[in-house]
Amino acid sequence: AAEIIDPRPYAVGSIEQTFEAYPTTGAVLPAMGYGDVQTAELGQTINRSPADLVIIGTPIDLRRIVEIEKPSVRVCYELAERGEPKLEGYLRKAIGR
Repeated sequence: AAEIIDPRPYAVGSIEQTFEAYPTTGAVLPAMGYGDVQTAELGQTINRSPADLVIIGTPIDLRRIVEIEKPSVRVCYELAERGEPKLEGYLRKAIGR
């Protein structure tokens, strides 16, 4: 796995629609819901891609609900804010609170 694969050419269904609605999403694959249809489309999109490895960075382990036919690893992250502005300010502005 030497490079990041752009998932857009392999997207199906609601994932394809998400890329059309949000063209600045870039070369990341968004998990847009965890219903049966969305998880099936997510699995189809992943499995159609030529990726050697899938890096899962979602709050839940997608391997528990999505059939991924490729090697995968789950990464976790933690936010440690330093200084201003803080993420909370951006989020409040975005949701209008």
